[in-house]
Amino acid sequence: MKLGMFMMPVHPLNRNPSETLKEDREAVILADKLGFHDVFIGEHLTDKAENITNSMLFLATLIHSTERIRLASGTCNLSQLHPVLVAAQAAMMDHLCEGRFILGVSPGALVSDAEVLGILDEDRNRMFAEAIDVILAIWEREPPYDIDFPGNRFKVTTRKTMDLPYGVGVMPKPYQKPRPEIVGTVVAPFSKGVVAMGERDFHPLSANFLLPHWLKTHWANYAEGKKKKGIEPDPAEWRVARTVFVADDDRVAAAYGRHDAGSPYRFYYKQLQTKLTKAGRHAVFKERLDQPDNEITYEFVLERLCIYGTVNKVVDEILKLREQVGDFGELVYAGMDWVDPDLAKRSMELMADEVMPQVNRAI
Repeated sequence: MKLGMFMMPVHPLNRNPSETLKEDREAVILADKLGFHDVFIGEHLTDKAENITNSMLFLATLIHSTERIRLASGTCNLSQLHPVLVAAQAAMMDHLCEGRFILGVSPGALVSDAEVLGILDEDRNRMFAEAIDVILAIWEREPPYDIDFPGNRFKVTTRKTMDLPYGVGVMPKPYQKPRPEIVGTVVAPFSKGVVAMGERDFHPLSANFLLPHWLKTHWANYAEGKKKKGIEPDPAEWRVARTVFVADDDRVAAAYGRHDAGSPYRFYYKQLQTKLTKAGRHAVFKERLDQPDNEITYEFVLERLCIYGTVNKVVDEILKLREQVGDFGELVYAGMDWVDPDLAKRSMELMADEVMPQVNRAI
């Protein structure tokens, strides 16, 4: 099982964005040194706590500060950009990374982002699907492209203005052939979008803020999509993100990982629970879909979603998770604000150097 990292990230509102961006870069550089396989970086336009506004721009600053880790948009919000922009920028990013790039995609969930762009009343899931079709067509075709799918709002051609001897009207192809790995973050239980991922050979990343018992629904739907194409589903293609804190002392782990008022994990889930509830997407926190909203308290969520402890306890929790949901190829560690930089770094070190080797020996 590989070890990856997902950073939204979520920082206290009083922190200086220059400092948090430096901290987020430092976390990725440390992950690279520790042998993490990949890192996914989220993006939002209108969230002071999550202040990375363009994941590819942020990741570009890390290309020459890292050596092995794969750099992934986590996600590129496809309802917010014309697919021509995404296709061209992702292709360039792939060349800059010399193949270390992963294109993580989603429709874009933050409603204030949709409002500021004037698309609040649009079907953003449909915009996402339309954009994906166009991006893939651009990478597969040659100029003038002539992309005009029935019902798709995006029409792409350079026929009137191309001048091929001078390279005009030609869009870049990615470094990786035929394209970079495409990963979709999955949040909702029973998400039908995962079926489409399986059909198109996109790989799912199940969100860390989804209760564990819903994870099986993602794998079942992904496998359904693969089998529709006559392909045997491979658990190695499934990433499962979890919220984990590892420490050398159980009391420190319990305090920093959950119970202290200043715990970054408490802050993270207060932010997430509030935002997802307001957006009507809080089913991720429920043990059953008809569970009353008033039962979903912060303590309820923290108890079920935060894995914390010393090495052996965390190893046991991860193995228990795997028994519950089945095999998967990568555990994705959720990055938090570094309230205590020493504890945050130590957790990453213990995760890479001790927890995962023990997990893989047990597997």
